[in-house]
Amino acid sequence: MRLSQTARLIETDADVAEGAAWLCARDPRLAAACAQTGPLPLRRRADGFPALLQAIVGQQVSTASAAAIWARVEAAGLTDPAQVLAAGEEGLRAQGFSRPKIRYALALAGADLDYVALRQAPDTQVIATLVAQKGIGLWTAEIYAMFALGRADVLAAGDLALQEAARVLYGLDARPAEAALREMAQAWTPWRAVAARILWAYYRVVKNREGTL
Repeated sequence: MRLSQTARLIETDADVAEGAAWLCARDPRLAAACAQTGPLPLRRRADGFPALLQAIVGQQVSTASAAAIWARVEAAGLTDPAQVLAAGEEGLRAQGFSRPKIRYALALAGADLDYVALRQAPDTQVIATLVAQKGIGLWTAEIYAMFALGRADVLAAGDLALQEAARVLYGLDARPAEAALREMAQAWTPWRAVAARILWAYYRVVKNREGTL
């Protein structure tokens, strides 16, 4: 299976703007959110091994801690599988990796994933391939699909900020669970990744308004 020729990709700011216009024309709540957030960020990043390794580094630590560790990883040149395998447990521990993250990083480095092939694989196949790797959960796989591969119709519904933004924007009594947010997101196809950008941007607006950031 290969990516359909009609599948949408997000590669430029114009693509994000197109998706936002489509969503705002169909969902007054998203339109209201966009009116408060202003232009949405592209948030594209390079794909491949470094993107997934950085995602592992960022798991369950603060943004600042993740950035500091990743800076050390880059400075040490540990951004391709061969270098990570050569560094081994001691080399990764020296950069600030925890014991579980050492296992995940070494497993990923030894997995021999075909990152080029993932660029052409359908969304479902990308996510299935990634979650099969040790240390890569559904959230990480969906974030990779959204931002490293530019998939326009993927939404990381397990993200707590997205859930909280949806609660406030839609006036819900409680934060929607992952399954409930996925159900809501069906209405945002084929631009679910842009809807996610709107909700993340709106989350920042709400938290700044409440003085909690």
